[in-house]
Amino acid sequence: MKKIVRKSVVPLYAAAGAWLLYALLFPLYRVSHFITAVIVTAAVGFVARLIFHDKEEEVPEPEPKPETTGNEALDNMLKDGRLAISEMKRLDDAIDDEKISADIVRLEEISAKIFDHVKANPQKLPQIRKFMNYYLPTTLKLLNAYDRMDQQGIEGENISSTKEGVAGIMDKIVKAFEKQFDSLFGDQAMDISTDITVLENMMAREGLTDDPIQKVKAEQKAREYARINFTDD
Repeated sequence: MKKIVRKSVVPLYAAAGAWLLYALLFPLYRVSHFITAVIVTAAVGFVARLIFHDKEEEVPEPEPKPETTGNEALDNMLKDGRLAISEMKRLDDAIDDEKISADIVRLEEISAKIFDHVKANPQKLPQIRKFMNYYLPTTLKLLNAYDRMDQQGIEGENISSTKEGVAGIMDKIVKAFEKQFDSLFGDQAMDISTDITVLENMMAREGLTDDPIQKVKAEQKAREYARINFTDD
């Protein structure tokens, strides 16, 4: 919500009326007449402003227009992601259970990270297709079922079993979301692992590390060198 000030139009109308009334009742053919009319009009407007104050109102701020990437599939994913996170926030506010509420907050955080990462790396969009088409909507469906049951205000067999079932699977859902996010870094992890292996081998070949394997190779070379020299003698 933001505050705006609506100026009263009464002082303007009062000043205009005063000018018109003065023009009807008094002459306006000298400069002094006009000066007097201006003073009277300004005085009437000032008094009206003191009586009829400006009004301060609160109005909802317009929602910012979502940015588009130019990639239709990516834009649709981001749109669905915003709706999903919005629904999670609503469920977090609606559900009183502290444990489930904390799990929902965690799901919000992970989901936001997933969407941000894919937005920055659109080529990974296919990797979250099943997440978007099944895991995310099914999770929201379960949480909505819990919310509806919780709003009934009674603990019947069906209501209780449904709530317990949803509560019991939340930890697994959180871990699944975390693994989904972690899987997005699989290619980077492989690249880094390859770089590390190549770097270690290069440093070992150059004798820049205390690699045990390289020590053995060096000792073998030393023995071979001694054997050749001894034989030559």
